[in-house]
Amino acid sequence: MSTASAKAPSAVTVASNLFVAEHLAAAAALGDSLVDRVWDPDAFVALIDEGFKTVADPLAIDGMRAVTPGLGPVLGVRLPLMDATQKAFKRGTRKTPTSLLIDVMDRLLRQETREIRWFGMWNLARLLPTDPERTWQLLRRAAHEADDWISVDTLAHPYGEGILLDAHRWSELEQLVYSKSRWERRLVGSTIATMPHVHGVPGGRDQPVIERGLALVGQLIGDDEPEVQKALSWALRTLADLDAAATTRFLEAETRTARLTADGHRGWVVRDSVSKLPAETATRLRVDLDGIRRRPGAPATSRAAAAVAQFAAAGTYGPAPSATNVLEE
Repeated sequence: MSTASAKAPSAVTVASNLFVAEHLAAAAALGDSLVDRVWDPDAFVALIDEGFKTVADPLAIDGMRAVTPGLGPVLGVRLPLMDATQKAFKRGTRKTPTSLLIDVMDRLLRQETREIRWFGMWNLARLLPTDPERTWQLLRRAAHEADDWISVDTLAHPYGEGILLDAHRWSELEQLVYSKSRWERRLVGSTIATMPHVHGVPGGRDQPVIERGLALVGQLIGDDEPEVQKALSWALRTLADLDAAATTRFLEAETRTARLTADGHRGWVVRDSVSKLPAETATRLRVDLDGIRRRPGAPATSRAAAAVAQFAAAGTYGPAPSATNVLEE
């Protein structure tokens, strides 16, 4: 087989690229049209719904559901087309009052169609500098209502940016480690993994992110939910790029705990995280974890889960903090 043949894109990829190319101008035009609707949230929702249906590719729906089991209603709008709409909208609303944009994003986040929700999430970070309190209300509510990993990892970007803008916002993640929702707990790991990649705001690769990130992962490692485990290993791989020594010490300690307690949940996260460590260290930790596997139905062993159990036993544990309150009219 020739190199050219080996690298030839599949028929599905060719069809996808062709669809995007044919609809790119329409997607950008939709973004321009949305600029004139920010004064009327109802009209904005109606237009984006109609416009996204026009540029949606029904063939994309099966692929979206395949990688995200349980995903809610989707139209099949491909990412480059959503991006084209977003860029045009953002360019046209640079001088739009934040209060108007918040009202629109509030409305978008209430929609069932996932692409419309995600469009609202994409715009939250830009509102944080001028109206952080109302924007954080939206962020908390969106996190509380999230029920798929795409939504959670989309929210991780504005969460990370908000924390970098105001270090007091680390408390947002510190509360979520105790949440009953696996999606809110996943958001902790996703945000830590995302923070070093936030553009335009300094501090994402600094020592506080490493130290506080490892501390939060330390609270959640041992979680029994695979979606949380995946986010924790993602966070650890990111932190290893920033401080290999500190992350190695953390993983070595967790490996000892996993081996002594036969903790498959903890062991899985460590095993999935070591790819960013020196090869010799990674091999040693994998050997130490040999034979330790996740067991169906095994309870969570994380410190956060233990704390929640203690609260429940004492009768003092209630629903996790969330922003289900609506914004003031």
